[in-house]
Amino acid sequence: MKKNRLVRVAIMMLPILLLSFLTYAQSVRVKGTVTDEGKSPMPGANVVIKGTTTGVVTDANGKFQIDADSKSTLSFSSIGYKTREILVANQKEITIQLLPDNLQVDEVVVVGYGTQRKESVTGSVATVKGELVREVPSANITQAMQGRVAGVDMEQTSSKPGASMQIRIRGTRSLNASNDPLVVLDGIPFSGSIGDISPSDIKSLDILKDASSTAIYGSRGANGVILVTTNKGAKGAKAQFTYDGYYGAKQVFSKYQMMDGPQFLQLRKIAGVYPTNGADETADTNTDWQDSYLKTGIVTSHDLGISGGTKTSNYKFGLGYYNDQAVTPGQGYQRMNMRASLDQEIGNYIRVGFSTTNSFAITNNGGSLGIGNAITLSPLANPLNADGTWKRTIRMPVDEFWDYSKETINNLGDKYKDESKAYGSYNTVYGEVKIPHVDGLKYRINLGLNYRQSSSGSYTGEGVFSATPTNPSTASIGNSLSTNWAVENLITYDRIFAGKHQFSALAMYSAENNMYNSSYISAKDIPNDAFQFYNLGRAAGEITIDPNNQGYSKSGLVSYMGRVNYSYDNRYMVMASYRSDGSSRLAEGHKWVSYPAISVGWNINKESFMKDISVIDVLKLRVGYGVTSNQAINPYSTLGLLSTRPYNFGTTYATAYYVSALPNPNLGWEISKQMNYAVDFGILKNRLTGTIEYYQTKTENLLLNVSLPSTSGVNSYMANIGESQNKGLEFSLNGLILNNLNGFTWDAGVNIYTNHNELTKLASGATKDENNWWFVGHPIDVIYDYEAVGLWQAGDANLQKYEPGGNVGMVKVKYTGDYNADGTPTRIIGAADRQIMSMEAKFMGGFNTHVNYKGFDLTVVGAFKSGGLLISTPYGSNGYLNILTGRRGNVNVDYWTVDNTGAKYPKPGGIGGDQPKYENSLSYFDASYVKIRTISMGYNFTQKWVKSAHVDKLRLYATIQNPFVLFSPYTKETGMDPETNSYGNENSAVTMSSNLRRLLTIGTNTPTTRNYIIGISLTF
Repeated sequence: MKKNRLVRVAIMMLPILLLSFLTYAQSVRVKGTVTDEGKSPMPGANVVIKGTTTGVVTDANGKFQIDADSKSTLSFSSIGYKTREILVANQKEITIQLLPDNLQVDEVVVVGYGTQRKESVTGSVATVKGELVREVPSANITQAMQGRVAGVDMEQTSSKPGASMQIRIRGTRSLNASNDPLVVLDGIPFSGSIGDISPSDIKSLDILKDASSTAIYGSRGANGVILVTTNKGAKGAKAQFTYDGYYGAKQVFSKYQMMDGPQFLQLRKIAGVYPTNGADETADTNTDWQDSYLKTGIVTSHDLGISGGTKTSNYKFGLGYYNDQAVTPGQGYQRMNMRASLDQEIGNYIRVGFSTTNSFAITNNGGSLGIGNAITLSPLANPLNADGTWKRTIRMPVDEFWDYSKETINNLGDKYKDESKAYGSYNTVYGEVKIPHVDGLKYRINLGLNYRQSSSGSYTGEGVFSATPTNPSTASIGNSLSTNWAVENLITYDRIFAGKHQFSALAMYSAENNMYNSSYISAKDIPNDAFQFYNLGRAAGEITIDPNNQGYSKSGLVSYMGRVNYSYDNRYMVMASYRSDGSSRLAEGHKWVSYPAISVGWNINKESFMKDISVIDVLKLRVGYGVTSNQAINPYSTLGLLSTRPYNFGTTYATAYYVSALPNPNLGWEISKQMNYAVDFGILKNRLTGTIEYYQTKTENLLLNVSLPSTSGVNSYMANIGESQNKGLEFSLNGLILNNLNGFTWDAGVNIYTNHNELTKLASGATKDENNWWFVGHPIDVIYDYEAVGLWQAGDANLQKYEPGGNVGMVKVKYTGDYNADGTPTRIIGAADRQIMSMEAKFMGGFNTHVNYKGFDLTVVGAFKSGGLLISTPYGSNGYLNILTGRRGNVNVDYWTVDNTGAKYPKPGGIGGDQPKYENSLSYFDASYVKIRTISMGYNFTQKWVKSAHVDKLRLYATIQNPFVLFSPYTKETGMDPETNSYGNENSAVTMSSNLRRLLTIGTNTPTTRNYIIGISLTF
């Protein structure tokens, strides 16, 4: 009876148990999003069914989709983050956040048209997180990136507010074509100014350095690629508000070291050239013109943001304002920016979205307000009248100059204005479709629509900045407009097979179009200051429309590309890509070029023979080869150029057209071929990680503007003639020194790199181009001038044979000629003795360190350079700041006298008059330095009152920028910042033609500053 009862119960329970089993084991399609600690999407994270080899990888937006039994457990992992496991149960959608594991290496990096796990990357890619960029408060990312990445050199072209830097990734390749890298903003090539991108919007910067990585961008990636990824909202996250702001004061790093009154009076006495003082000079006057001209600058920044998401979307919106007022009057930069992004899922297979970055900037250039105009004035001159008012001009022995001071500039009112405005809108719209029933297969279309417009206006009233009160007023206006559209069609396939085979493929077709036009008009004798530059048609004087200052161009690019990535068991990786570009800028028959690239990697640490070597966590070898090209020349260069010239035709004027540049129907692409060899390593549970890389790049068919003899009737033509080479070694090391030891965490990083550049071929077999300072066998950037070897002293033999008419105390330069049997020179010193001197540094790099202790944090960021030459134009003679005659204000230098024969600089009033002979050779300095860029200390509030106020983050910090410089011969002598601040043909400082503009110098631009900043970061 009891047995039968048990059987009946079992029979009754069987359907229930069976139904329960079927329900429990039912397959469920799970989709979701993986985010990082900041709730930003995490591309490239692994989602694996625990206990199996089945898994997927999250896409560029951190999304995944996988079929799993309801009883399965999903394992979410990513190198650099702690693994999390979630039971599927009845969940069909999962949003999970991974938290950092400080003992591991960050995994995901952005590469061309996608992302990769770091251990699978085979090319040379360096990543800088947005929070590291923001450690250096700055107007744009170039200023924050200095010294951060090995092989990426960023130098100042100007110290004016809002100025961007010159970026060179692994050296200079081209002579006439652009050497600037491609900037890609959220997947679309960026056509605006890098200053339009606010550092507050940046999630990460990924720099593609080698050709195997950049070849996928074709001709646009010839000089490297900077991929800018901006912050987005997180799917399923509640609305979050952020505010980041700071305010700072700017003071001059060091004033120009000018002679004071007594020193200048002594110089004038020794020189004996200008024995009589000017009308405004007296022997007992000692005016510091820099004190009367410079002021305390101000910098401030405010950024507001709101982000969040729903189950099927995420969004982010932000507003920003940046204001930088220089230490010189009349110079400043303001930027207002707005950014928005939205991603929306439609059903299970479609996703659409957009992002927009908009920027409006106002720059007060103060083109006539550089410090040079003030420091050229005599310190013996009194700037004030007897009644205490400011004089209009300062009269010296020969010259009469405008009286430059803060007061005179500020009192100009409508009499002076130099302003430019720029508006840029950069927009991306995309649509993405997952192909049903084919896991990992997607189609995506990206549409980029970019617009940038700028306008400039300058007005100088009657007599302003002139010794003549009636000097006519002048005004000018300039306008430019650039538009760009780009469309990309991409098909991607990404799957993991059998747990060990990871395969991805990408195919793309893209097209883009660029249009640019500009105009410039100038006029004289404006009827009233109120008009300024707003109505040049009212000018009573000449109105000039120079045809050389007007422009129009239109160009297009069509591209096809394919890439395949394969990884076996995370041990062996290979990447191969092939791209073809067709450019409208080049000649028929030469428009198309193709770029193959291949790279391989081997994670040695994952081999069985390494399993007992526990100290090594990462050991990867990488080898890559790729081809890129450069078509960054002006459109229509293949067609030649007609110029105009007015001439008399009877009693009227006519316009003549003549050929100023010949056409070249064979004009084609510059081609660069690069090999890259690298080792990545990590030891002690990745507490110490680093990379060593060696590369060699050979560039052929250099685009060169070839000069023609005057007898040809044409100045030049553009041709593919010449070759160059770059090779270098890069080393990066990062270490976690203390990991929460009694509350202390300390990490540090350093990078050091060298690049050797060489010009290996010029046109028609020539070995030199003296006009452009290009010499085969030497770097592209050199100085071609006399080399100082001291000063001539009393008793030195053969002075008059070397330098007929020369005097003791003049600059002595290197002689390269022959000698007679009696030891006398066979010729006098002349042009043949000019030397080729490399400006190239032996090595350079940067360093950073962070210390955290119970809410407090300290950050130090620095950079260094060893060797190379620096041009400091105030110490030459052509800028008239070191003429050593007493004519104008003079740099305070150690000059030769009979009692000071060991001086560096020549005898005052010696040979050469106002331009001492060979003195420019004394403006070349050793460019070495170690510079602390930023020291920042902050405190994160984590007290209960912060949480009770529903504040997620509250941080206060103080920062000092440019605090000091070490080991700089230039700073030791002059006290000044050793970083460049001007192009080579600015400020009338040296005899450099526009061809030599590429050589950056220290000139009389806006002085470098030391900034003191306080800031706050708030999130709730």
